[in-house]
Amino acid sequence: MSAEALLQELEWTVLRRLDGVLQGDHRTLFRGSGLELADLREYQAHDDVRHIDWNVTARMRTPFVREHQEDREVHAWFLLDLSGSMDFGSTGLSKRELMLRYVGVMAKLLMRRGNRIGALVFNPGEPEGFKYIPARMHRRHLLHLMHVLASSASPRETHQTRLKDWLRQANGLLKRRSCVFVVSDFMGAFDWASELSALGQRHDSVAVRLVDPAEVVLPQGGLLLLQDPETSEQLLLDTTDPQFRQRYTRMVEDRQAQLAQCFAQAGIDALELSTDEDLASALIRFAELRKRRVWRA
Repeated sequence: MSAEALLQELEWTVLRRLDGVLQGDHRTLFRGSGLELADLREYQAHDDVRHIDWNVTARMRTPFVREHQEDREVHAWFLLDLSGSMDFGSTGLSKRELMLRYVGVMAKLLMRRGNRIGALVFNPGEPEGFKYIPARMHRRHLLHLMHVLASSASPRETHQTRLKDWLRQANGLLKRRSCVFVVSDFMGAFDWASELSALGQRHDSVAVRLVDPAEVVLPQGGLLLLQDPETSEQLLLDTTDPQFRQRYTRMVEDRQAQLAQCFAQAGIDALELSTDEDLASALIRFAELRKRRVWRA
């Protein structure tokens, strides 16, 4: 499917549903680079109670709300992992294809609000290890980005995901405060926490973790010869062995706990997308999470 055809499909199957649920309020998905106080006025029935200025309300003895002028010159950056493990998929949809759909939807939502989108694509097959796509607007730019993701060849040689190097590159390149979406399956060593934390301190950042159900729950397939797409290591596994299945389950749970701790320590929100889950439902769930965090703040 071409990038143009996929984008049209997403507009009908995902974006229309999000518009119906979010009702145009996309601030829960990305907060932007800042708000400036523009005016105060009396509270009206349709206003968000979170915008009530309680000090002015107490003085005037009637509710007043703050009106803000939103900074629309927001640059949104997608840090995209195209390492070998992203081509895995057991449901008919690979993690790379899921990434493509997520980027298409989020980029469209962002560009509707007048924002520019760019990308730093991690691909060991590139001479420098990554591809830089500057932040721009317009549909043609989005189609170019989606074409790059769809057509980039997987690395021919074995390469382990080096998230630390990739995030360090992003921290060096992204000078202006932006919305940053780190999209990866976060495989490999846990040596990137400090770089992710630095990214979260400077930008409104979201970690988007892509998973496949076969990575979470080991399928019952008898004897399976599995190959790591990043190291080429091969293992013959007996998936019917109950002790092995228990060890695998514990390993998955431990890794998920480690990831959750890394994201929490970095102070960034995390969204998990599965190749067998409806994308619109996952984004609506994430919007509710962000909304609750705003209320607590």
